Amino acid sequence: MITKMEKYSFILFHTDLAPFLEKVQSLGMVDITRENRAVDEKSKEYFGINSRYQRIIKRINAHYESTSEEVRNEMFKSDKFTTLNERELLNIAEEAISSREQLLQEADSLKREYDESTLWGAFHKEDVAKIEQLGYKIHLFSVSEKKFNPDWEKSYILQVLNSVNGRVLFAILTNKEEDLRFEITESKQPQRSCDLLEKRIFEVAEEIKSNSKIILDLYFEISRMERERERVMSELDLYLAGQSSVREAEGSIVLLSGFAPVENRESVTKLLDGEGVYYITEDAVKEDNPPVKLKNSFFASLYEPIGDLYMLPKYGELDLTPYFAPFYMLFFGLCLGDMGYGLILLLGATLAKFKFPKFKGYLTLVQFLGFGAILMGALPGVFFGTSLKEIIPMHDSVKELFFSDLKMFWFAIVFGLFQIVFARMLNAIYSIINRGWQYGMSNIGWTLLIVWASFKYASTMSETIVVPQILNWLAIAGAFLILGFSSDSKNPLKRFFGGVVSFWDVTSLFGDMLSYIRLFGLGTAGAILGMVVNSVAMSLSGIQYVGWFFAGLMLLVGHLMVLMLSSLGAFVHPMRLTFVEFYKNASFSGGGRPFRPLGKDMKLS
Repeated sequence: MITKMEKYSFILFHTDLAPFLEKVQSLGMVDITRENRAVDEKSKEYFGINSRYQRIIKRINAHYESTSEEVRNEMFKSDKFTTLNERELLNIAEEAISSREQLLQEADSLKREYDESTLWGAFHKEDVAKIEQLGYKIHLFSVSEKKFNPDWEKSYILQVLNSVNGRVLFAILTNKEEDLRFEITESKQPQRSCDLLEKRIFEVAEEIKSNSKIILDLYFEISRMERERERVMSELDLYLAGQSSVREAEGSIVLLSGFAPVENRESVTKLLDGEGVYYITEDAVKEDNPPVKLKNSFFASLYEPIGDLYMLPKYGELDLTPYFAPFYMLFFGLCLGDMGYGLILLLGATLAKFKFPKFKGYLTLVQFLGFGAILMGALPGVFFGTSLKEIIPMHDSVKELFFSDLKMFWFAIVFGLFQIVFARMLNAIYSIINRGWQYGMSNIGWTLLIVWASFKYASTMSETIVVPQILNWLAIAGAFLILGFSSDSKNPLKRFFGGVVSFWDVTSLFGDMLSYIRLFGLGTAGAILGMVVNSVAMSLSGIQYVGWFFAGLMLLVGHLMVLMLSSLGAFVHPMRLTFVEFYKNASFSGGGRPFRPLGKDMKLS
């Protein structure tokens, strides 16, 4: 749900602004209305410093990740940077990164030049100059072996220098005054001899090693740079909050506004009263565009990052996170479609919690998704691409409990229809509570029609399903509700016409229903891929002596690849069903801005 906010309006003398903002920042509970962009040269400077720190930290981390495990094990923290302040440290790091980029470019250029020069052998300019002093001029040529004519040696002073990759490289000597007219184009002389280039390549390689050592030493200073970057952004936050204030009475009086959760009222008012600040509090309303802070149960809060990928609800709007969370977990399980893969996710995330405690929230989410995959994978009874009823002896009555492909197909559609109906009823209840009873009647009407149509279609597929007469009457009542309440116009004709037009939504509902077939399609595709992996592994097991090894390797690598591929689809497609089908039928508008208390970074634990 969305935390209820209070709006605070402050009136300050301009000299009290900076101390007041520092106090509010230390409290960390008030979102002061402020810009999130550079407003003048000073804020541009702050943003620039932050960008420099972000770039350098990213580059140092990337270099560390690219370093071998052997080198990492030999690393130790040196004292060479302890005497430098944070700004000097930033300059040193930028210089090291810049030097590395230049050295790597030079090394790449030298390699290309060396590859070209080595074809001609050691070719020093001093030797060329001596030949020219003797009155001769060197001309270099390169031609394919097929086109090389041995008779050229009879007509010219010709020396073959090299024969490589099907080409002949040769030189022709002529008098300085002689204008050579040869039948092939002359090649360009190397700028530097290959032995000189080889020496420079070695020197650059040593410089890169030295530079790499400096950057790895800087890796131990990342925490200092991070703290300084956070301090700079904290100062920027304060500055932007001050610059966003309205100044009155020729700049001597400052007007500020901010928002804080109602639950923090006691702490906020205690600070304000202690500072002797004049302020006014009032309940935040939608027109104020208050920031949005979500406060959900343990389970629902795990899915808040998924909802954030789309957008936050507006203040005063219904937070749909607690309502789509169980659907998303089960939809993920349907798309993954395998109990074995769900078990791997569940166990893997559980073990990863001990290794990566800072990602506990995300790993707990993966645990629930894995549990959902186990539940949904149990319906068809698929375990690592194998049907349980085929490998475990069981009575026919037990086998019949497992869903066939056709049953899974209809289960996906029925499950989708249930989510659509749930979203419509959720919208109806919320509208009745917050706007009035008449605003929820249209969605109740649609719910009745959808349920009736579902039973009506099911009755055509099975003789055992009979539509109760009461449901027919409810469907008629639902149609009248749609006609009468789809429009809130006071004009009866406009209201009726709006209701008639709204029946066009049936095409949209039909499209929404078909979208849920992807749950069946992805689950089936994953199961088939798992079955193919098992089939290939069984065929490899027939290889004499080493068959068991190749079969095991195929099972391990194959199922790992299928798990990764299926997990990607299982993550994305339920998200699409949530943001398009569920949000649309629940009339979600969104567009809220996140709650950012001054000087505090809100992070998922």
